[in-house]
Amino acid sequence: MHMFVDESERGGYLMAAVLVTPSALHTTRALMQSLLLPGSRRVHFKTEKPSRRKLVADRLACGDFVAHIYLGRGKSEHVRSKLLPLLVEDALGLGVTRLVLDSRDPVGNSRDRLLIGTRTKAHDAGLVYEHIHSSAEPALWVSDAIAWCHGAGGDWKRRVAPVVAAVADLGTV
Repeated sequence: MHMFVDESERGGYLMAAVLVTPSALHTTRALMQSLLLPGSRRVHFKTEKPSRRKLVADRLACGDFVAHIYLGRGKSEHVRSKLLPLLVEDALGLGVTRLVLDSRDPVGNSRDRLLIGTRTKAHDAGLVYEHIHSSAEPALWVSDAIAWCHGAGGDWKRRVAPVVAAVADLGTV
């Protein structure tokens, strides 16, 4: 099982973890690539027009994957440091063998690797985890879109609800 993770900040810090089976990886990537506009390198919800967001969200609601949402309120890096170990422990419990995080800056990526390596059992379980730039991995576009929609609330959250299997809200940390 693969897990693709991206975050969104809007009234709190939110991480969307999308679980994709190896057999669904190709179709998931193909779905997202089919939604690219000419000349675009990726689908990025923050920059999409509302009509495009609706189209993408509606397509995702029928996807062959599930998402888990992790959220908390407080300073971003502090909240992330609480959410990421929880996310990794859930990943291990779900049989994830590959965890892909949207690449941040070198310091942020290093901080994530240290956190995963010291505060989780990822290494002992053989979990492969890596940071990849979202333009290089279409499956990360799914987690970007779901994070954005869930964070926006209302109709956006409703549109992706069919693929959201769990929500962990740590409140203010």
